[in-house]
Amino acid sequence: MTTVAKVIELVGESKVSWDDAVRNAVREASKTVDNLTGVEVVNMTANVDNSEIVEYKVNLKLAFGVREHR
Repeated sequence: MTTVAKVIELVGESKVSWDDAVRNAVREASKTVDNLTGVEVVNMTANVDNSEIVEYKVNLKLAFGVREHR
């Protein structure tokens, strides 16, 4: 059971959607961070070119459990 969690801030990006940007950030973080427990989307933005959204961005906080050392 995890009794302590750590929170890091990330920026996710996608050419498809904000949802995909969140999933990309979580997927990439999971490559180097174990025990992911939750995500909070803090902000959503997008880049626009020629009146079209060309890139979706999300600022998010990712929580993960801290392992106990014995």
